[in-house]
Amino acid sequence: MMELNTLNTLNSSQVMLIQSFASMDKEKDREELMDVLKLFYAKKLDEEMQQLWDDGKYNQEVLDELRNQHLRA
Repeated sequence: MMELNTLNTLNSSQVMLIQSFASMDKEKDREELMDVLKLFYAKKLDEEMQQLWDDGKYNQEVLDELRNQHLRA
């Protein structure tokens, strides 16, 4: 288990996730929880992107600019 000092620096959500993963005996269960978390964050990202689009901060022009950028070093 983690040291108490480390647990004190985590917020309640982080501690809950650690405890959830720690209590799982089966790898399949851990993988299923990871899938749920991935879907949760994908949904949040979609919602944020939609809000940016609705606010006019993200649009087809911005997408075109990003597509034409060469970001490789």
